[in-house]
Amino acid sequence: MIVIMQSRTARPDTERVVVTGLGAVTPLGLDAPAFWQALLAGRSGAAPITAFDASEWETTFACEVKGFDPLASLDRKLAHRLDPYAQYAVVAADEAIADAGIAPADLAPSARERIGVIVGSGIGGIQTLEKQSTILQTQGRRRVSPFLIPMMIPDMAAGVISIRHGLRGPNHAVVSACATGNHNLEDALHAIRRGEADVVVCGGSEAPICALGVAGFSSSRALSTRNESPCTASRPFDAERDGFVMGEGAAVLVVESLTHARRRGARI
Repeated sequence: MIVIMQSRTARPDTERVVVTGLGAVTPLGLDAPAFWQALLAGRSGAAPITAFDASEWETTFACEVKGFDPLASLDRKLAHRLDPYAQYAVVAADEAIADAGIAPADLAPSARERIGVIVGSGIGGIQTLEKQSTILQTQGRRRVSPFLIPMMIPDMAAGVISIRHGLRGPNHAVVSACATGNHNLEDALHAIRRGEADVVVCGGSEAPICALGVAGFSSSRALSTRNESPCTASRPFDAERDGFVMGEGAAVLVVESLTHARRRGARI
C-alpha cells in the first residue's frame, strides 16, 4: 500500500483565520454587493413559488433565486452537467476567489496545493433527482441520465470548484442539514490551523425549491403557511412562529491564515 501524506505546516490553535473574499448567489441579489445592499434596505426574498404550481399547496411561497442565468458565467457543457445547487456554488466561488485577489492560474503548483475547497450542501441535487425519477417512471431506466449521480451528490460543487481553479489542497463537503454552511466554514478554520492549507474556499449551497423538496418539508409540517404574508413569515424566535421559510442560493468565503493574508497583502 502506498500512502500519500498531505504536507503540513503546523500552526498554534490561536492562529487567527481571516476572511479575504466573498461570493454570493441569493434571492436578494446575484452577487455579494447586491445581496448586502438588499439586506441594508430590509428587503425580503420571500414570494409566491414560481418553480412549479404550488397555488393549491399548504405553503405557496419560498425564497427563490431570481434572474440567475448559469450561461452568463459557465460554458454550456458544464452548466448542463451541474444541478442548480452546484451552479450557484461555482458562480459564488468564482466571485469569492476574484474578490480575494487570487489568480490560481498564475500560482505555482506548490501554492495551489496549499489552497483547499470545502463547500457543502444539506440536500444536494434534489432537482436533478426529481427530474430523473420522473424520467425513470415514464420513459424507463435507459433514459436516466448517466450524470444523475454526480449531479446529485452534495460534494460535487466542491469538486468542480477545485477542478475549475486547479486547487489541490483539502477537498470535501460537510453535510449537516441547516448547519452545513457553518460546519464547512469551521472545517476550513481547522484545516488551516492544522497546517493542511494556507487558504480555503468554503461555504454552502442549496437549490431545494422543487415539488419534491417542498412536499417533503410540507408533509413534516416544517414550513410556515403564512401565505397571505410571505415577507413576515420567517420569525424563528417569535412565540407565534409556525415553521421556516425555504430558501435557495449559495454563499462562499475565502479564508486564510492571518500570516498568509498579510504576507500577500490581502484585503481583510
